[in-house]
Amino acid sequence: MKTVFLYLLILILTPAALFAQDDGGDFKVKIKGFADSYHAVRVDEPNDWMSSRTRLRGEISVNKNHSELFFSANAVYNSLITDYSGFKIRELYISQTFGSWELRAGRQIITWGVADALRITDLVSPMDYSEFLAQDYDDIRIPENALRLKFTKNTFAAEALAVPLIETFELPTDKKNPWAVSLSDNDSIVMGSKPDFKIENMEFGGRLSWFLSGVDFSLYALRTFNKMPVFSLNYLPEKQMILCYDNYHRMTMTGMDVSVPLGKFVFRAEFAEYFNEAQQPDVNQPIVSKNTANALLGVDIYPGGDWNISLQYAHKYICNYCKGLNSYCNSGTATVRISKDLFRSTLNVNTFAYIDVANGGVYDRTTFDYAVNDMLHVALGFDYFNADKGMFKMYDKNSEIFAKIKLSF
Repeated sequence: MKTVFLYLLILILTPAALFAQDDGGDFKVKIKGFADSYHAVRVDEPNDWMSSRTRLRGEISVNKNHSELFFSANAVYNSLITDYSGFKIRELYISQTFGSWELRAGRQIITWGVADALRITDLVSPMDYSEFLAQDYDDIRIPENALRLKFTKNTFAAEALAVPLIETFELPTDKKNPWAVSLSDNDSIVMGSKPDFKIENMEFGGRLSWFLSGVDFSLYALRTFNKMPVFSLNYLPEKQMILCYDNYHRMTMTGMDVSVPLGKFVFRAEFAEYFNEAQQPDVNQPIVSKNTANALLGVDIYPGGDWNISLQYAHKYICNYCKGLNSYCNSGTATVRISKDLFRSTLNVNTFAYIDVANGGVYDRTTFDYAVNDMLHVALGFDYFNADKGMFKMYDKNSEIFAKIKLSF
């Protein structure tokens, strides 16, 4: 109901914005999109289907003078999990520019930071983990219903945002889904405590950015929630089962990022302090909040010959660590990306790996993407999981082979 109200408000405001100026400017309408079909099979017994879905994405952009209405939506048929089939609005926003100012209101994807597929300052748009990370990273970002005001002048940009309708991570709990979240061998997960639509629950923050000769850097501040839920774990001895409830607590993030190109290298760094971040407790332990320090170092290497290599390491430190937490005082995640274009850039070979440094787990996605032409791509790939504990443990048996075909228009 709250989302419907927002869409109606946008539809009411759109004509006013598009016709606010009477200088006779012409409408510019752009329509594009794609159709893709993705299918994956588990490599281990019982060699069942891990995913089977077909999607039609449409995007419409309407411009007049300094106003824009943007709309994108997905029509999905999922033969494996029918609840994921249907029509869903992805983005719907209106933007208006006034000289150096831009105001954007509506459902939109918000991306912060310089990290690649890791979240340090990038805490606004949550993630869709209905198939964990076994999707294109851009596809798993969940848009937020937000109001953004941006000022840009030469080498400086400032952005303020407010998010009255909080979105959280999409976590599957249906055991029919091979990507369902599982915290123990015998658990029951109850979801549904997402923050209410209240003024005091509004998310708000801002970013200041400078684009200088030889260096780009930004400063961030955000009042938000832990959008990845923290679960309270209650053991029920009579049922020999753990009952898990999702929890979302208020927290504050301040941070910065910097990017420095040097020849064939681009060095990147992010740092963020999370104040009062809720921590995952052990069974029958209360949820406590701690300040945490989060840092990332990365380098992109462009050696030539259509090679691209990216290395990252992110570290998390929990201040005033105490017993009863189901996490390490220090933990780290590394990523490695290696990409190579072949056959006059018609074939892209890409491998991207997450490494859970604290627990020794690994997830790697290797993809062979062949461009038949500018519109048609065919891809084959392999997702590999190996973990005895940690974040990848629940997916240890989910290694898969996948195929994808995508037609853009």
